[in-house]
Amino acid sequence: MEVFKFIAHSKKAIFIAAQHGWYPGARYTNLRDVKTFDFEGVGFLDIDWKNYDFSRHIDAAAQKKPKMTIARDVECIFKLDHILREAEQLALYSDYVAIVPKDPLLNGRLSELIPSDYILGYSVPTRYGGTEVSLQSFDRPVHLLGGRPDVQRQLAEKLKVISLDCNRFTFDARFGDYFDGQTFRPHPEGGYENCLFESLRNINKLWDDYIVHEDVKNLAKLVTL
Repeated sequence: MEVFKFIAHSKKAIFIAAQHGWYPGARYTNLRDVKTFDFEGVGFLDIDWKNYDFSRHIDAAAQKKPKMTIARDVECIFKLDHILREAEQLALYSDYVAIVPKDPLLNGRLSELIPSDYILGYSVPTRYGGTEVSLQSFDRPVHLLGGRPDVQRQLAEKLKVISLDCNRFTFDARFGDYFDGQTFRPHPEGGYENCLFESLRNINKLWDDYIVHEDVKNLAKLVTL
């Protein structure tokens, strides 16, 4: 199997990404851009983590039945039980539900405190955020949340990656830059769509040699049964 790649952005970006084998994604606050796509079963339902609204999230999950969705971030260990109860409801409508541990008090305790039914969401460090939970704590299949495509691929050498979402390259494309497999640089011809095409092609190449961990394969088999 291959790592699932999701993009949550404009209709145009999603359409181009779909041509490269990526799947549509959207926040539960904005399903407009995925109305024309066959979202059910292949889509990624993201959250508004700053202003989380569970009722809107569960309604969107019930409507779209995504392959993957994210429970609210665990920024305080004492809210974990409540978040797990929400995740249990989300799992009724989604193949995979990711729990995103961020409280450093969870270090080394993910296996103990988070049921194995859930994958883990690793918040790739950016200037907007990240996680203080150690990489070594992520002991099961992981969804990579955002960040640079090269950083995501580097993390995959230490994590059991099942999926990722990425739209960083769409912002660079606005300024005529594309991801060349190592870094972002000006496209020789320019143009937003050219930048998207080249970035997606090069990101896919990064993952061509990735060997999916047996734990990921076994989880995928369980979901499809």
